[in-house]
Amino acid sequence: MTSSANPAPLWQPSPERIAEAQVTRFQAWAAEHYGAPADGGYEALHHWSVTELETFWKAVTDWFDVTFSTPYARVLGDRSMPGAQWFPGATLNYAEHALRAADDPARADAPALLHVDERHDPRPVTWAELRRQVGSLTAELRALGVRPGDRVSGYLPNIPEAVVALLATAAVGAVWTSCAPDFGARSVLDRFQQVEPVVLFTVDGYRYGGKEHDRRETVAELRSELPSLRAVVHIPLLGTEAPEGALEWSALTSADVTPVFEAVPFDHPLWVLYSSGTTGLPKAIVQSQGGILVEHLKQLGLHCDLGPDDRFFWYTSTGWMMWNFLVSGLLTGTTIVLYDGSPGYPDTGAQWRIAERTGATLYGTSAAYVMACRKADVHPAHDFDLSRVKCVATTGSPLPPDGFRWLHDEFAETPGGLWAASVSGGTDVCSCFAGAVPTLPVHIGELQAPCLGTDLQSWDPQGRPLTDEVGELVVTNPMPSMPIHFWNDPDGTRYHDSYFDTYPGVWRHGDWITVTSRGSVIIHGRSDSTLNRQGVRMGSADIYEAVERLPEIRESLVIGVEQPDGGYWMPLFVHLAPGAALDDALRDRIKRTIREQLSPRHVPDEVIEVPGIPHTLTGKRIEVPVKRLLQGTPLNKAVNPGSVDDLDLLRFYEDLAAKRT
Repeated sequence: MTSSANPAPLWQPSPERIAEAQVTRFQAWAAEHYGAPADGGYEALHHWSVTELETFWKAVTDWFDVTFSTPYARVLGDRSMPGAQWFPGATLNYAEHALRAADDPARADAPALLHVDERHDPRPVTWAELRRQVGSLTAELRALGVRPGDRVSGYLPNIPEAVVALLATAAVGAVWTSCAPDFGARSVLDRFQQVEPVVLFTVDGYRYGGKEHDRRETVAELRSELPSLRAVVHIPLLGTEAPEGALEWSALTSADVTPVFEAVPFDHPLWVLYSSGTTGLPKAIVQSQGGILVEHLKQLGLHCDLGPDDRFFWYTSTGWMMWNFLVSGLLTGTTIVLYDGSPGYPDTGAQWRIAERTGATLYGTSAAYVMACRKADVHPAHDFDLSRVKCVATTGSPLPPDGFRWLHDEFAETPGGLWAASVSGGTDVCSCFAGAVPTLPVHIGELQAPCLGTDLQSWDPQGRPLTDEVGELVVTNPMPSMPIHFWNDPDGTRYHDSYFDTYPGVWRHGDWITVTSRGSVIIHGRSDSTLNRQGVRMGSADIYEAVERLPEIRESLVIGVEQPDGGYWMPLFVHLAPGAALDDALRDRIKRTIREQLSPRHVPDEVIEVPGIPHTLTGKRIEVPVKRLLQGTPLNKAVNPGSVDDLDLLRFYEDLAAKRT
């Protein structure tokens, strides 16, 4: 992604919006109570938050009224990475905080959840009803023998039952883990077999793209291959009977019971998330109850500016960290919107329609969806009533400059304009390193700023900070939501090697970034799939942004392959739009576009048409396994088959490598 040459911002918050933002009120309060800078705006607040790390996080817990069942000895016992010890001695419960709004009589009958699928209008679940269901299920889990530290799994779509199951699991101090039902049995087992769950919540199937997808055979396979299971809970989304030996969801959630929350240590495991696992078993990433609680309160309350009057929608599935992030909207008393269905059914404007029907105020989606809408000539602000939308946020991949411009232009007549927030973080921390700040301007192609408490920097190979130059994304101080460990990594070797082997004691995330002199951040793509042409490093995102402006290109993939003879081959693979043909004229236009918009060094050696671009199960382009295939690695060793959305697409690259040898 390239920065705009025009220093003028695309969007500027009004003085009223700045004054009303929660981060503004937090700064004034922290200045009075904790010595934060009263002046200097966000830049001064961020500097204070990373130089006075313990004071900042104490202020966050006080501002959001975090309830400690047992008080902490200090904020940060050991700040080394990995292994930082946050709030030692403290006990608390994540689910207790997520359900606090139900304690307010004025909120009890307001919606905590709005559930939408492809067939129905939004269906609310009130705070009182959510609390009751969690209370009932919590009691039943304890009756089944589920104890703190046990693992509870969900093979579930984005439905209210998934939220109830997660919160009940957290309430008893057990550890939640989930996969979406479009994952095949092998993909699920690659994940769940690592953590040995004792309970499995599952649906009989799901609806997607106007069709019903029966998953009963897959569920039967999961049951047979997970010997640790003590109970299976059947949720009849398609209306089928429970299989033999399974418990009925309705029977477990029918009682009128007040939930009892287990007070667990701050660093007690909350959930297990998984890396994409494209080149081996997915990493089983464990994050803590307390770490996620305080990180998400900061992120959702201060950066996303969410509160009780908001409705929070993000298009996601239970197999992606953004689902966990969405559920944490409950921590701020926000109504969260759960959409279970295709992002493009019955048409490309589907997600905007959901925002209209639910009155979403923060609308989250992928950069790919924004670009698809642009190409499909969708006009969201004209075609739908999006008057309540205050922010459109994107993640999953860098939002290209054209995406920023398109969003700005589409919402140009909205009073105050549109706050378009591109954010970047990772499953590894279940949060953002940089992104949304409601009080800062938005510049084309740039994330607004590093997040509070996150000392984000760009480093050269020698560990020197860079400004206005491309370098490695590093975080030089601990974040509460960093993994407490990986599952089945007893000595921490795999955890250490994943983030800390390049710069000892400093988190290296694996992205190329630029930190600009005005404090914004530009993401250039993964550094582990770097293009290195004639000694010049470049990010693949820059090439995708330029090439995919062309109407003939649906999607692209660029790979840099070191050759045995010391040469370097850089092909560009293109998936064409319907009706387009890769003739010499289009090849020339692609190369000219790259040469003029980027540099002659970026021009690929070949432009090759492909039947499709392979992705991970969470929709990210697969670069490293394709590179391995092109270097001659057999398919079964280059990629974990269960991590890919369409394995057949990879066979094209395997065949191409064979033809070149």
